[in-house]
Amino acid sequence: MKNILSMSQLSNEEIFDLINLAMDFKSGKVQSNCDNKFAMNLFFEDSTRTNTSFQVAEAKLGIKQIDFDARHSSVNKGESLYDTIKTVESMGVNLAVIRHKKDKFYEELLGKNLKIHLINAGDGTGQHPSQSLLDLMTIYERFGYFEGLKVGIIGDLKHSRVAHSDAQALTNLGAEVNFGGLNDWYSDEFKAIGPHMEVDELCQEMDIVMLLRVQHERLADDENQNFSKESYFKQFGIDMRRVEMMKADTMIMHPAPINRGVEIADDVVECGKSYIFKQMENGVYMRMAMIESLLGGKQFDNDPDQEREFVLR
Repeated sequence: MKNILSMSQLSNEEIFDLINLAMDFKSGKVQSNCDNKFAMNLFFEDSTRTNTSFQVAEAKLGIKQIDFDARHSSVNKGESLYDTIKTVESMGVNLAVIRHKKDKFYEELLGKNLKIHLINAGDGTGQHPSQSLLDLMTIYERFGYFEGLKVGIIGDLKHSRVAHSDAQALTNLGAEVNFGGLNDWYSDEFKAIGPHMEVDELCQEMDIVMLLRVQHERLADDENQNFSKESYFKQFGIDMRRVEMMKADTMIMHPAPINRGVEIADDVVECGKSYIFKQMENGVYMRMAMIESLLGGKQFDNDPDQEREFVLR
């Protein structure tokens, strides 16, 4: 792979390759081949987890990080994203990790004279492949398979790149994906994947309950003015009453940032069923795997029979 830009570009086999490599990094079974490489993280939107996670992953791989501050870059003077990336490539940067408010920002970089590797760290309301992959790693680490798992994604589906990425990937891997939250956010894209259900019903039936925050920064002014945290939490939020409805082995997941008291109660965030901080831990190892697959020349040599077992299980 030269770039990782969307979950749609990854086959099931490539997803399992990345999960296995991430788990090997986590257990200390493999070493990096990324010495003498340079990376730049270009974040044009706010980020804590993704930005920090990529920085830690790069440091663990021995990659030298080149600072970038979007607020003081030449993009603010009218420089195109392509010219920015071509500039840092010319100076020897091997990897650009980019978060951008524009959906599919990467399309203007494809088919151009670029040798630098690209990772999409989130594009507008489009895709978030590194978050999706770390979610898949966390689920696989817990259950050991995807086929037949029941997943409920609850929240701001319309504006969530995580919802788009995870729903697509989980469906391709054989999971049954269902949705909850405001009906206005349940678009035709999600209708084609799975049904919309009441939150109590999802809590009772799902193996994985995945929560999404309400993305106020992407809502229209009137939507924000009419939004009630108390009303939303009562209808769609997960509190301990709803946790007690869940099966014994149900996972609660959330890509974060968390809005406590809106989509999740304070005492649920770190309850026994919550894997929220485990997702963050695994994010470092998955991003190491992603970077290694691009820069380290890692050649996957899985036993084909074992690979088929993963896909069909």
